[in-house]
Amino acid sequence: MEVRKVNIKKLFKRTAFIILILSVFIFANNSSQLTKERKGDPFLLAHRGMAQTFSMEGIEGDTCTAERIYEPEHPYLENTLASIGAAFDSGADMVEFDIRPTKDGQFAVFHDWTLDCRTNLAGEPKEYTMEQLKQADIGYGYTADGGKTYPFRGEGIGLMPSLNEVLSTFPDKELLIHIKSNDPEEGTMLAKKLLQLPESQQKLITVYGGDAPVQSLKEELPDTRVMSRETLKSCIFPYLAYGWSGIVPGACSKTQIHVPQKYTRLLWGWPDKFLNRMDAAGTRVIIVAGDGTWSEGYDSEKDLKQLPANYTGGIWTNRIDEIAPIYK
Repeated sequence: MEVRKVNIKKLFKRTAFIILILSVFIFANNSSQLTKERKGDPFLLAHRGMAQTFSMEGIEGDTCTAERIYEPEHPYLENTLASIGAAFDSGADMVEFDIRPTKDGQFAVFHDWTLDCRTNLAGEPKEYTMEQLKQADIGYGYTADGGKTYPFRGEGIGLMPSLNEVLSTFPDKELLIHIKSNDPEEGTMLAKKLLQLPESQQKLITVYGGDAPVQSLKEELPDTRVMSRETLKSCIFPYLAYGWSGIVPGACSKTQIHVPQKYTRLLWGWPDKFLNRMDAAGTRVIIVAGDGTWSEGYDSEKDLKQLPANYTGGIWTNRIDEIAPIYK
């Protein structure tokens, strides 16, 4: 009996010692205080270029956000050549924009599923040719006072650009293209268009969207950075399982991941150790405000205080004109 008690005590001590050593290793291996110092400014991603912002309170998938904008502080409308250019001029490192297929096999740069909310047209963009969409007034539905006035009505005629126009206007800029659907054909169609670009320009483009179109695009353009819900899960879930060891899953290699702030505390080594690991894997990390549901961004100096001190990763913002001057 005494011998058994002694053996149990030895086993307990040995187990406790192993747990202690493992705990020390995990802490040391994932402490941002024990990693290579990061320098430089954050990477700033401007959502939809320079856009009119709106209240996020009570927003749902079918909410017409053009009908709830704040009092305009600048003259730009989202997803236009002028708004993209203004975002880069303000200090954006990358600009995000949305694409929708047209009746004549092109891509229009437009966010909503239908045209009804923002424009003077109805139905989906795919029901119109690009030439017809050029006649739309994309500022038609914007109001900041419940419909009493429409400050951009009549100002947006001819401003809906094609994807080709954006690519030709900003050939040396980093762009994030958002495929709004889950149609694999759109991924294949986009890949064919991107293959026509010089290789140097292809390297500046990242694509995200539904799982199916992103997968079909990746099959045609294996070296292009992409992100979808599936690619994000295939990177993050294994990392949560064994990232404490310092091993980075292969799915985290040469891609882009958008991490909602709500979940950053779950990431081993957040922020600096994690960012250094992703840098080594060739992956760009963009932090999104909130839980990531509605493309919330860091849009004011107050918002930036929620970030870790001296944060140098990517930042998603809807107000690049407010955020860039703080860093640049």
